[in-house]
Amino acid sequence: MRLIKEKNRGIATVLSFALIPLTGLATDVYLPSLPSMAADLHVSAGAIQSSLLVFLVSAGLSQLFVGSVLDSFGRYRITIGALLLFSLASFVIANTDSIAMLFAMRAVHGITVAIIVVSKRAYFLDTFDGEKLKNYTSLFSIVWATAPIVAPFVGGYLQTAFGWHGSFYFLGFYTLTVLALDLIFGGESLKQFSPFRPAAILNTYGSMLRTRDYGLALAIIGLSYSMLMIYGMTSPFIIEHIYHYSPIITGYSSLLSGVALMAGGIVSKSIIHKPLDKKVPVAMGIQILVAAGMIAVSTFYVSNIYTLLVFVMLLNVGAGFVFNNLFSFALGRFHGHGGIVSGLTGGSLFVITSILSYGSVNVFSIKNQSSLAVAYLVFVLLGVIAFMLFQRYRYRGTAKLAGHEPAAAATTAAPAAAEAMYTH
Repeated sequence: MRLIKEKNRGIATVLSFALIPLTGLATDVYLPSLPSMAADLHVSAGAIQSSLLVFLVSAGLSQLFVGSVLDSFGRYRITIGALLLFSLASFVIANTDSIAMLFAMRAVHGITVAIIVVSKRAYFLDTFDGEKLKNYTSLFSIVWATAPIVAPFVGGYLQTAFGWHGSFYFLGFYTLTVLALDLIFGGESLKQFSPFRPAAILNTYGSMLRTRDYGLALAIIGLSYSMLMIYGMTSPFIIEHIYHYSPIITGYSSLLSGVALMAGGIVSKSIIHKPLDKKVPVAMGIQILVAAGMIAVSTFYVSNIYTLLVFVMLLNVGAGFVFNNLFSFALGRFHGHGGIVSGLTGGSLFVITSILSYGSVNVFSIKNQSSLAVAYLVFVLLGVIAFMLFQRYRYRGTAKLAGHEPAAAATTAAPAAAEAMYTH
């Protein structure tokens, strides 16, 4: 087994951070190309938007289970294989004219991204602890926000220069580059392998999901991320079809949206030691006012790209702030089960996001700024309700993770320590 060399630890950490935004890159880089893809492949806008749903569902469901595999068989070799498959699938998409093949390869993207991202998040849980781990996990959503900042911006130029195929060539070469560097500087981070015993693993999953504050934290981060996703799915059509701007402008607008999300994460990290019950309600209250203002302005006054961006950026600052706080809480809730908690948290996030984002696009029939604003307001109000319940259950003890080997059982006290770390 090839372990990470101590002298390569810094580079391995950087490479892990480079892959954490891969889920966002795999969705956001081709957002400016959605109208062009629909026209080129002779399908409807809904069919092309469904390629996002295929990716999110496959990534989400895979993350739910891949963590236990990584805990039992290690991170490194499985991740290397996943990087190679992701790259090959990207090149296949870039050369296809079939919507069926697009869907199939996006499913491959989802499965391989699940392996890659869960493994790289678990790397931090394997390697660091205490305040250092807390600081790294609080950086996750900030690093994650680089995807909605950089990817649509790059994707807009790739669309203009090379057509929609360019975005998938970019994904293929990006992952090949990281793969090459990981082969040189990477290695196994897992120090203690867990026996692959399905009954014990299922018991662990059940114990985690029965922990109500953890489940409600998952719901809140899903609602927050869905706000970003519904903008990504609908903004190309609003900006390019209603406001008649180019894909490059779509890319710039998504860049600003991503900057706002990252700003929310940065603000959250700067006051990380403040209690959740003091800072999260303030952020949600501001979001309610902004969403209500967006509805009023776009319905009764004016609707253009400038009003769209102002309101979306303000809402995304709040979403990034809330997401950062609750995502850090969720990851730290069961420290000691790195692969499982990483996979369960990430997988649940994507399942919830895919249901909410794709469902809201159809339920609210989001075709303009006003209907987008209504969806935002509903999401924020649902987040408020979920947070009120989260507060109610947060201090009601911790779930016991039964059915483990002695080494694993020793970590059953970890939830309480982790909760203290992330909530006080």
